[in-house]
Amino acid sequence: MLPGFLARTIELLLGREGRSLHLKAAGGATAVLAVVMLAGSWAVVAVESGARGANLRTYPQALWWSIETATTVGYGDFYPVTLGGRIIGAVVMVVGITTYGMVTAALATWFVGREQRRRHRLAHGARELGEETARALHERFDRLERMVAGKNEPD
Repeated sequence: MLPGFLARTIELLLGREGRSLHLKAAGGATAVLAVVMLAGSWAVVAVESGARGANLRTYPQALWWSIETATTVGYGDFYPVTLGGRIIGAVVMVVGITTYGMVTAALATWFVGREQRRRHRLAHGARELGEETARALHERFDRLERMVAGKNEPD
């Protein structure tokens, strides 16, 4: 069940042709983070089991620890006591920080791009309005010139 779900999720996040690069990168980083958190939880339980003073004894505890570690919350209720567990924790931290940075950058890029498209549409509309106004003024001047020229001609 879970591997099929992960495969469909990754395909959904990365598989769209029209999706921008920053969204693909953020989606990929999120998928990597999910895998690192799930695998890191399992690995930290395996590394910490039997260690003196270990408080990460079950997978649910380790999963909670990986979530709070990846988000840099770090309540301190669970923590690794072995070198291997701390290395796994460092990997979860780095991947979490990177992912949240990429997601934040993707959102910022989306907002900036949206504003740029809005400004481009406004500028294009103003340019068209300016061209229309110039054409209308030329027509009026041409009509005035014809009127002035017609009145000044001898009968």
